[in-house]
Amino acid sequence: MDFENVLILIQKELRDALRNRWFLLYAVAFAALSLALAWLSVSGAGSYGVAGFGRTTAGLINLVLLIVPLMGLTLGAMSLAGEREKGTLVYLLAQPISATELLLGKFIGLALALTAALVIGFGLTGLMMVISGSGGDFIIFATLMALAILLAVASLSVGFLISAAVRRAATAVGLALFLWLVLVYFGDLGLMGTAMVVQMDVGQLLTLALVNPLQVFKIAAVLNLRDNLEVLGPAGIYAFRTYGGALWPLLVGLLLAWAAVPLALSLRVFRGRGVL
Repeated sequence: MDFENVLILIQKELRDALRNRWFLLYAVAFAALSLALAWLSVSGAGSYGVAGFGRTTAGLINLVLLIVPLMGLTLGAMSLAGEREKGTLVYLLAQPISATELLLGKFIGLALALTAALVIGFGLTGLMMVISGSGGDFIIFATLMALAILLAVASLSVGFLISAAVRRAATAVGLALFLWLVLVYFGDLGLMGTAMVVQMDVGQLLTLALVNPLQVFKIAAVLNLRDNLEVLGPAGIYAFRTYGGALWPLLVGLLLAWAAVPLALSLRVFRGRGVL
């Protein structure tokens, strides 16, 4: 594999991301909503007695759960399918590059673009908190940013798998949006309903929760914020008591697996399907 080709493709993807209206819209919306949450945290300090990075971090968890997977899934879904539909994928593979170099270049480029968007959003929010003189633990805030980046890369990887398997960009984006709805809106509610119908025990409920990358992020973010999972109910208490100190590396490892495994599968699918 020629890493110079991968670097050229990374630069191309970064330039394309700056011209992508959807990416710019996502980045601006995330930054604006993050700043709004920070402002509400500062303005509500007198009423609730809690402000700073801790309260802002708690508000950002739900914002990340809604927007970041949507960013990663849709951008990943449009990547290969969009190039295939426009015919530019044929042109790219006609160059002296391999399918692996093409996929890695596009993936790393988009991952860097997503990382930059999240760093800007979190950075502006953190800067606002510092300027306003709000207290709190900055390490917790920075850790949430790192978890959000992992979730973005994992979502992007799943989006690439969809894009590698589907020919038309509209179909790929539709599947990505449907998957986003399933992961976001049927995660907690679906688990609660399933647990009630089949009388699932707490261990099985936790296992199903760990299958969803959004739930993995949520558990890790709450653990980072509170050092316990009582707020998540019996499943959270069971997870904390069962895994103890190993729970944090387990959650991070699961997010890394969600980033690596779909990408490997997308490479296999892309090699088999090619440009058609």
